[in-house]
Amino acid sequence: MRRLRPVAVFWLMVVISFLAGCSDSSSDAERPAPLVTGLPDFTLLVEKEGPAVVNISTVTHQEQGDLSDQLEQVPEFFRKFFEQFGGEGMPSVPQEREARSLGSGFLISTDGYVLTNNHVVAEADEIMVRLQDRRELKAELIGADEQSDIALLKVEAEDLPVADIGSSANLKVGEWVLAIGAPFGFDSSVTAGIVSAKGRSLPSDSYVPFIQTDVAINPGNSGGPLFNLSGEVVGINSQIFSRSGGYMGVSFAIPIDMAMDVVSQIKEHGKVSRGWLGVLIQEVDRDLAESFGLDQPRGALVSQVLKGSPAEEAGVQPGDIITGFNGEAIYRSSELPRWVGLVKPGEDADLTVIRDGEEESLTVTIGLLPDDPALAMRGGAEPGQEGADALGLQVRTASEAELAKFGLKAGVVVTDVKEGPAREAGIVTGDLLVTLNNIPMESPERFAEAVASLPETGTVAALINRDGNPRFLALKLK
Repeated sequence: MRRLRPVAVFWLMVVISFLAGCSDSSSDAERPAPLVTGLPDFTLLVEKEGPAVVNISTVTHQEQGDLSDQLEQVPEFFRKFFEQFGGEGMPSVPQEREARSLGSGFLISTDGYVLTNNHVVAEADEIMVRLQDRRELKAELIGADEQSDIALLKVEAEDLPVADIGSSANLKVGEWVLAIGAPFGFDSSVTAGIVSAKGRSLPSDSYVPFIQTDVAINPGNSGGPLFNLSGEVVGINSQIFSRSGGYMGVSFAIPIDMAMDVVSQIKEHGKVSRGWLGVLIQEVDRDLAESFGLDQPRGALVSQVLKGSPAEEAGVQPGDIITGFNGEAIYRSSELPRWVGLVKPGEDADLTVIRDGEEESLTVTIGLLPDDPALAMRGGAEPGQEGADALGLQVRTASEAELAKFGLKAGVVVTDVKEGPAREAGIVTGDLLVTLNNIPMESPERFAEAVASLPETGTVAALINRDGNPRFLALKLK
C-alpha cells in the first residue's frame, strides 16, 4: 500500500476542515449567542470615578492609667528592682497613647461631604481625609448611625470630584462590580468581582439588607464605594466574613439606597429614626413549623411581646407567626426588622400572622426605635423589671401541641441561654421550663414575675422537660 507523505496528509486535513466548515455555515444563525463575550474593561471607570475616592485616617487618644498601675503588670522581680533604684515615690501621672486607624470613603458633593462607615471614625478625636491629588484635609463628623454603620463627614473645600450615585434596587446577582479603597493603607487599590447575593442579614446587623460580593475586601477598604459597570456607586464596602482576618471570598456592602436615606436624615434631623414593633422573635425551624401546623418553615415566631410596645397595642400575642408585613412576605425572622425599620414612626402597617393555625390580619401603628438597644428589648418596663437577665434566659409561650406532646399543662420554651445561673445549671435552648422555684410557668409573663421575685443569693430549683425527660436542675444565684 502506498503511503501519503506528511505534507500531503497536512493539506488533505486542511481541505476536509474547510469543507466541514462550509457544510455547517447554514446552521450558524440557529446557534445561541455565547453567554460571555469577554471580561469587562474597568480602566475608563477607574479613571473617571477614582478621584472621588478618599483615604480616611483617624487618631483616638486613649488613657492608659498612671505609671504605678502599669508597674502592677510587670513581674515582681523587675518591680522590686525599679522601686529600689529610683521608682520610690514617683508621682501618679496618667499615661496616654494614640490609637490610629485607616479606612476609605468617597465624596458625594462638590463642597466636601464624605460618606464612610461609622466604625471607621467611631470615637475618633481627629479625622483626616486625603484626596487622590495628595491634599490632606481635616474632617468634621456631621453625624453617624451605628445601626446601619454609616457616617457623614465634611471637609472645607470647593469644586471637589464627586462619585456618581446609583441605585442598589436594580442590582442583579451575577452582575460585575468594582471596589476602590485603601486596603492595608495601599492607596487607590482596585478590585473587582460579582454580586454573590442580595438582602443578606448578618447576626450583628438586623436593619441592613447587605449586598454580598466576592470582591476582594480587606482592612482599610471599609467605607469605600462599590461601583457597577456604569460607574455608579451601588454600595459601601463594610464587612468581610473571615477566619483569618483577611479576605476569604465573602464580602458585604451596605446598599447605597439605604445609605443615602441615612444621609438625608442626618442632614435634616441630625439623627436617624427607625420604626419599632416591640417583639422578640425567633426562626421557625422544621419541628416548630410542624408543631404550629405550618406546611413548611416560614415567618418570624413571636416569643415575647414587650410591655407598652406598638405590637402589644395592636394585639400581637406570643406564639403568633408573622408571615407578612406591609405586603412583603416574611420567610425568615431576620427579614422582619429590616422592613419594620423602613417604616416611619407613627405610620400604620399591616401584619399577617398565623395564630392557632388560622391566618389573621392586624394593623399596627409603628413606634420609634429607642436609641438604647436595651430599652428597645425590654419595651416600656421599668429598669430591673424585665427579670430574665438574672438567670440569662429568654423564653416564649409553648404551643398546645408542644405541651400535649409531653403531657404537660404548663411550661415555656427556652429560646436563648446567655451567661448566667441557667447556663451553669445546664439549661439549653429548646428545653421546656415547667416550674421555677415551685411556680408553674404558665406564660412568659409569669416567668418574668417569678424571676423578679427570686432572692439575690441562694439556690432555687427549676423543673425542665427535655425531649420528654423531666429533670430538676439547681440554679445557684449570685
